[in-house]
Amino acid sequence: MDAIDSACAVVEEHHPDARAAFLGGSVVTGRRTAMSDLDIVVLLNGAPAPYRASIRHGDWPVELFVHTETTWHAYVEREVRKRRSPLLWMCADGLLLFDTDGVGARVAAEARKLTAAGPPSVSAEEIDDRRYAITDLLDDLSGSTDQGERLFIATELARRTGELALAIGGSWNGGGKWLARRLDTTAPGLSMRLHQAVREVLEGQVEPLIGVVDEVLGQAGGRLWVGYTRGGRMP
Repeated sequence: MDAIDSACAVVEEHHPDARAAFLGGSVVTGRRTAMSDLDIVVLLNGAPAPYRASIRHGDWPVELFVHTETTWHAYVEREVRKRRSPLLWMCADGLLLFDTDGVGARVAAEARKLTAAGPPSVSAEEIDDRRYAITDLLDDLSGSTDQGERLFIATELARRTGELALAIGGSWNGGGKWLARRLDTTAPGLSMRLHQAVREVLEGQVEPLIGVVDEVLGQAGGRLWVGYTRGGRMP
């Protein structure tokens, strides 16, 4: 059974009274792989929403994101403040499987409006927090001679540097594969440069990674250590 038919069957089996449903994620794009799952957003009138569940349907791994119209808005609002909302994008870019009463069309329109508007601006305080954390990791990398330590420092540096590039570029954030995909648009070539630089760390050369990271840091004001202060919390 193909992805769309399978998604419809999942909703019919678990929530036959659903008002609307979306199929999102890589499976409806050209980025689909053999391991792609079915990301399904289901809109109900009430309980048992909201909940999230991972299930299987035939050969398909399935992620269910079940909401009411009200909880969808509440979850999206919370996620948007963090500039990362998988739920929003599943409805903005996803396929509307069915819509019994217009709620699906309303949610899709709102999702597209919000994604087009872009994420909230990043505060100067958050940028400084990111600069400080990356500066600390750079010092750790420069001082470490242990290959095990270097592995984890380097991968953490790559992740945090990618996130900083998205923040200063005004982009939505992403995790895992979505971090790479967002970078492809916001900072073309950076993912591959970080990839190659991390490989060189594992071969004993830390300078290439330090150079790439410092280049991104420079766009945000450079390294930050002396003079950095925060009260009541840590970055």
